[in-house]
Amino acid sequence: MHRRRQTHRPGRPLHLLLPELSEAMTDHRIILFRGMNTGGVRAPVTEQRAMAEAMGLKNPRTLLASGNLVVESDRDPGDLEAAVEDAFEATFGRRIAAIVRTPEQWRALIQANPFAAEATDAPSRVLLLLTRDPVPPAAIDAVRAYAVDGERVETVSAGGGAVVFWFANGMGRSRMAERPVGPGVVTGRNWNTVLKLAAMVGLETAA
Repeated sequence: MHRRRQTHRPGRPLHLLLPELSEAMTDHRIILFRGMNTGGVRAPVTEQRAMAEAMGLKNPRTLLASGNLVVESDRDPGDLEAAVEDAFEATFGRRIAAIVRTPEQWRALIQANPFAAEATDAPSRVLLLLTRDPVPPAAIDAVRAYAVDGERVETVSAGGGAVVFWFANGMGRSRMAERPVGPGVVTGRNWNTVLKLAAMVGLETAA
């Protein structure tokens, strides 16, 4: 049966358009590498896909060259993080951290976005910072102290946890963007990338 394509209406938060997950959608994993193409880390996307296939991960697809890999797999995210980091080191000679999320977790993160209206109007100015471990409130307060001109930052516990930033005037000159968010493993994606990854795992967010 043909499913009617949902369309985005101006001013309507995109997260309201997310459908329920089908069984096929749940057998995907979103793999986010930290620090790709920085500090001498180079891993061509074709070789990333080949690495994933060698690991037995099906239908690997990449988005941009900033470390976004989607595969078909039902492996536990934590176990897959360790396996991907080992494979990356064996393949490319450098060990970099990876954060893995399921489609269910990705959907929960999108729905929990505290800046949904801002993300609808200016998605490039909303940053989702994925975290492997919870970020202490004191660390967020320290970052928030540098916010100016309407900038905001909030934590969300849904979907494995994340820190969400709203850069009212963009990240380029933001002092808040320069501040570290704790010592743990973190990697950030702007909201445009968040929605593109959602579409890659079957979460249709806009026409």
